[in-house]
Amino acid sequence: MPSLPFTQVDAFADEPFTGNPAAVMPLDQWLDDATLQAIAAENNLSETAFTIPTPDDPDADYALRWFTPTVEVKLCGHATLASGHVLIGDRDAIRFRTRHAGVLTVVRAGAGYELSLPAWETQAKPLPDLAAGMGGDVLETRWRDGGYAIFVYRDAAAIRALTPDFAALRPAGDLLLMATAPGDDSDIISRVFVPGGGVDEDPVTGSAHGLLTPYWAARLGKTAISAVQASARGGRLGCTLAGDRVILTGGCRTVIEGRFLL
Repeated sequence: MPSLPFTQVDAFADEPFTGNPAAVMPLDQWLDDATLQAIAAENNLSETAFTIPTPDDPDADYALRWFTPTVEVKLCGHATLASGHVLIGDRDAIRFRTRHAGVLTVVRAGAGYELSLPAWETQAKPLPDLAAGMGGDVLETRWRDGGYAIFVYRDAAAIRALTPDFAALRPAGDLLLMATAPGDDSDIISRVFVPGGGVDEDPVTGSAHGLLTPYWAARLGKTAISAVQASARGGRLGCTLAGDRVILTGGCRTVIEGRFLL
């Protein structure tokens, strides 16, 4: 029976049972998209990362794609960090070629890693229907084309109290919905919801901090920011704005290793 390597990693995790689980499945060559999507649905994690080696690419070691249980996504931070953790071996850094976000690099940093993502700016835009679905007292809404929305709240308590109406939000499609505010034991706090992409609440979202970091760096007047994502599992990230890149720091823990039987 054909099988594929399978590793499940908790990314942006500083202790057991925290962070965001991702499946990492290295391939020799791409399977058809329907099979990749079916595997991700079977894994039923927020993301499954698939990689293939790219020996002819001078700028990348692997090509990387990410799937939720229902869709392929354009950018995923935590599954990139997890892929680096699985594949870096004895190297100091590893580079991934992606279809929509260019080359992403994972670098060793002490006991954890640094992940370089593009810094994506957002613009103020009224989003009344989405804000109503998010609930709470939204102070500001921002948007980036491609399906990224930020909802700014007053404080950390407001973020933790949110109970979004997922049934109302789901028909809007595969949008990354980020609720954020100043933190209480960190610079910023957030929660992230992707109900139209098959993930009602994402535990810890690296890609979201590629958008949150430029916003908060301008608002707080500093480029190094401590962040908490206040999901049930929870996670902490270090976020640094470095020109047109965001550098995220975090640890990874391997929790499952095995074979996926096709």
